[in-house]
Amino acid sequence: MSLDSLHDLYVDGLKDLYSAETQLLKALPRLAKAATAPELKAAFTDHLAVTRAQVERLESIFAGLGASPKGKKCKAMEGLIEEGKEVIGEDGNPAVIDAALIGAAQKVEHYEMAGYGCVRTFARLLGYDDAADLLQETLDEEGEADKTLTNLAETTINVEAEEADDGDETPTPAPRTRKRKPAARPR
Repeated sequence: MSLDSLHDLYVDGLKDLYSAETQLLKALPRLAKAATAPELKAAFTDHLAVTRAQVERLESIFAGLGASPKGKKCKAMEGLIEEGKEVIGEDGNPAVIDAALIGAAQKVEHYEMAGYGCVRTFARLLGYDDAADLLQETLDEEGEADKTLTNLAETTINVEAEEADDGDETPTPAPRTRKRKPAARPR
């Protein structure tokens, strides 16, 4: 696709997000299965239903444009999902793995928020106000998912991960050193 206009860039961005969301539809069940904390499993499962609705919104926007949502592979999402697969394949303390899953999922959410923010702005500039409203709705949902993950991390998961003890001694922090003032130069 040639990017000769803002409209071209808008459609390209929408295709990227469509690819990202359809990839995520396959990844979220694996994340939910890998999570051990019930509230994290629920967050991933709940976001799967939200993601399905987001895909439907994108399909609606494409229908209004008379364009196909297919034809582009979101390489960024592919990489982010690959990072999540690496976490799933790790051995370790379940609470620490859950903390890593949250980190991987938040990278996804932040990528999506950036993408939706861009195409929403393009839609407004191009006068596609109905599409912009749908994109804002999705952007709001992605922000809520990020807040949910942050709340889980800060109140439960990361706290449990910090308390995890695999039998190794906790490393002692290095002593702080005071910065010395430079010696005065002779005049």
